[in-house]
Parts: sequence; structure tokens; C-alpha cells
Amino acid sequence: MNVKPAERNRSFFDLIYLYGPPGSGKSSVGKVLAENLAVPFVDLDQRIEDQAGMSIPEIFDMQGEPGFRQLEKTALQEVSKMDWGVIALGGGALLDSDCRTLVETAGPIFCLSASEQALLERLGSTSIERPLLIESGGKTPKYARLVDLLAKRSQHYASFTNRIETEGKSPEQIAWELQIGVGAFHVRGMITQSSASKKDAGGSARPFPPGYDVRIASALDGMGEALRRRGLSGPVALVTDQNVAEFYLARAVKSLQEVGYSTRSIIIPPGESSKTMSTVSYLWQEFLETGLERKSTVVALGGGVVGDLSGFAAATYMRGVPWVNVPTSLLAISDASLGGKTGADLPEGKNLVGAFHAPEMVLTDPSTLKTLPQAELRSGMAEVIKAGIIGDPDLFNSCARGWSAIETDWVEIIPRAMAVKIRVIEADPYEGGLRAALNFGHTIGHAVEKTSNYQLRHGEAVAIGMVAEARLAEQVGLAQDGLADEIKNACDLLGLPVEIPENLSRSSILEAMQVDKKRSDAIVRFALPSKIGEVLTGIEVSDIEAILQ
Repeated sequence: MNVKPAERNRSFFDLIYLYGPPGSGKSSVGKVLAENLAVPFVDLDQRIEDQAGMSIPEIFDMQGEPGFRQLEKTALQEVSKMDWGVIALGGGALLDSDCRTLVETAGPIFCLSASEQALLERLGSTSIERPLLIESGGKTPKYARLVDLLAKRSQHYASFTNRIETEGKSPEQIAWELQIGVGAFHVRGMITQSSASKKDAGGSARPFPPGYDVRIASALDGMGEALRRRGLSGPVALVTDQNVAEFYLARAVKSLQEVGYSTRSIIIPPGESSKTMSTVSYLWQEFLETGLERKSTVVALGGGVVGDLSGFAAATYMRGVPWVNVPTSLLAISDASLGGKTGADLPEGKNLVGAFHAPEMVLTDPSTLKTLPQAELRSGMAEVIKAGIIGDPDLFNSCARGWSAIETDWVEIIPRAMAVKIRVIEADPYEGGLRAALNFGHTIGHAVEKTSNYQLRHGEAVAIGMVAEARLAEQVGLAQDGLADEIKNACDLLGLPVEIPENLSRSSILEAMQVDKKRSDAIVRFALPSKIGEVLTGIEVSDIEAILQ
């Protein structure tokens, strides 16, 4: 299921509507989806009953279907004014053209479906009465009535673009599929700066629960409104690099200023060479010049370097200020922007200085990929392949189809790659164990990247690292022969390097691995794949030299 591109241009805090025939699972899925996204859930039929003070069958008895539809329309107009939430609609709520137009302008509609038999079984297992399915004097839905209803509405349900089959799936599976489809997540496990600061002695409720929202939409133009709705304060320090500033800085500033934020743009040189403590010190000074206070906001607009530096500077300025990540590269979108890990490099290695500092939001705009050089897109695909290897074999298989297939499928590829990482970091937010799976390809990859003096892009080095570490997995018996070649072929089809360049010193690579931040008790431990879709962590390997030859 793909969401049509127009849906991606909506607000970050839209309403999400679930529609479909009776018994398709709208209410059960809606409750799970709303819980996952930390937004309100509204069952429209329940709202109508609460407002009318009687059950829907009683409304039908007293007012007939026309009376019920008028109450339904009024309730729909009310809930559609909400800022965000998940709305489960009645099975005929959008038969009225005015109601459909109202909903289509308020948020994406997902039409759920299942076979007639599955619908009847679900309807028969609940005590909820469905007036349009019950014959006069009866108590349970009749198969003939259901078939007749579906026949009358088949073209209507088929007219909705975003459709999802619910048969044979749990509400949890369907809700996760919907989140990937709409590009919306709420990452739990880490307390954001603003959530922590909103605690008080009385323990009053926070306007937002712990965690942070991740949204895929029109980030550049909706940024200001997203910050306003989140309740973030100014002034805003907007950090970007020279390359990104040329394309997107003006739009970002306009978006922030249109809703009243005082904004200062801070532009740094692009590339890994800027990821130093001297740049962090420069950002601190600029924050002072901006007048940033404890409740002010830092916005990172750019790739992984900008995000890591801005987040680390925000984590350490005044002992922590809120920040928002707006990634613009494929590598940052699919990987680096998620998880709250921030940092800077030292001469001895990458990310040796850093902090966990969760962003308030991650706002992703896939349209920024249009201005990326092809080499940067290919580099970012290494992290997408990694996500598939860690937790989504279908994603890996999509990558293995080659570049021509990938370029036409960004809308599906990006949220699926993000979903893999989000599930891992929710299970292990502070890298206590499971999250180490995300390091697959990075132990050797970081060492190769550093030894190349960063002439190799991060994703290129990771691709080399994944192939080498998959060979390690075969060597120690974790993986069957052929896994490394399978990964190698996928990387090769996407134009990524798969062998350590001959001109790089193997001894220098080994030395760089010894100062890797993933080392424990003076031992380098690897995250190694056992198969596509499964990576094991904490693996000690005694003979690495042979793999580097």
C-alpha cells in the first residue's frame, strides 16, 4: 500500500481517518494507531451516541436513517476541527459528498477491507448492533444483508486510493502498516528536553507525552506551524551548511517567521571535516549571539553532520535546550536523524564525543532528495540496505532490484527504512544491547572512512563494511556461505563500493578499529548478520586481518 503523493503535502499533525465496511476493523485498528502516535482516538459512532444520549439502533428507531446521517454529519464536522487524531468512521459516513469533501481536506483516508466471510465472523463476535444489517426482529447480522450492503457500496469503497487489506492481520500489524503508509511515528523511550522541563511539583499532565514525533511531509513549508503546535519557544537558531542553505534556507526561514518566530541563521561549511569541537564551540557562541535561553529552540536543517553537530551543541548549551531535526539527505533521513545520538569527531575517530539528546521532532521532506547529487543518493542507500538486512527482508529485496526500481519508489522506501530503526531504538533507546544491531557495517566502515581521510563517503564506507562484516559472519559460522555475496551484489547494483581500496593501509584500518566507540573491555565487538532480516550483537572475532586483505 502506497499513499498517493498528494497526501505527503499535508500538515505534520493531520487527522487520520479510517473507513470501510462494518467489521473491517476501523475501531480496533484506530485505537492501536492512536496509541502508537500518541494522539487522541475518536470513534465517530460512539461520539454520536454520547451526544444523542442513546444508542445508534435507538436513533434509527426514532429518527430513521436520514436522522442518523444528519447527526453523523454534525459530529464529523466537529471532529474534523481537531488539530490531530485518529478518527474511525461509520461504514457509510462518506456516502454524502459534502462529508467526503470535508474529510479529504482534513487528512488522509485509509479504506480497510476484508472478505465477506471475515466481515460476518467479526460482526457475529461482537455485541455491537448494526441496524442496517439486522432484519426486523433479529439480533444478529444476516449474511444476505451484508452481501447486499457490500454490493451497493462496492464502487464507493473502491474509489478510495489508500486501501489496506485487514484479513489475517492483527490490529497491531495493520496499524504499523498504516504508519509506514502515512509516514508518521512517535518514538518512545527517550525524554525530550521540553517534556522534561514541563514537569512540575503537582505532576500536571504534559501537553505531549514523552518521546518525539517523526513525520514525512512537506517539512520546509510546514516547519513553523509544526514548531508552534508542539509548543516550542523562540528565538530559533537555524543551523545549516553552505550547500543546503543555497536551496532551502530561505523557505525554512520564511516558514518560521510567518508564525512569529525570531530566527537567526547559522551556516557552517559542509562535510565531515566540519564535524569538530571547534565547530561546536562556534555554534555555542552563535547561540549566545542569538539570545537562546533554556526554552529556546535549535533547528538542524541538513544532512547527518549538521544534525549531529546541532544536536550535540543543543545538548550541551545551558545543559540542554530543545532541538528539531529536519534532515535533507537520504543518509540523514533514513538513519542519522533518528535515535537522538549526537556528537562530533576527534582526530582519532568518528563520534568519539557525543550525547544522547532526543529531538522534539524529526520533520522529513523527501522533496529535498531532488537536489542531492547522485553520489550522495547512492551513499545514503547503504543505510537503507542496512535497515533491510537488520529487520526488513522485503526492503532489502527492493534494494536488490537495482537503482532504476529504487528511484521510482522513494515514498515507500524511506518510511520502511525509518520504521526498522524506530523499532530498534524504541526497544533499546540508550544502546544497552539490541540497538547495537544498527552498528552492522560500521565497525569496519568507520575505520575505512577515517583511513581514507574521509575521501570515501560515509555510505560508501558502510557498504564496504557490511560486505566485510558479512564475510566475518560466515567465517565464524553465524551465517551460511553466500550471505556476503548477496549483500555485495545488492550494493554493487546500486553503484556502491564493495571492496576496501588497495591504497588504504590495512594496519591503519585495524588501528582505527581499536579506538572505535563500540569497543568494550578493550575488545572490539561486532554486530553480524545471521541472515537477511536478523543481526546478532556483541560478537567477538579473533581473526579480522584476513577479512581486510
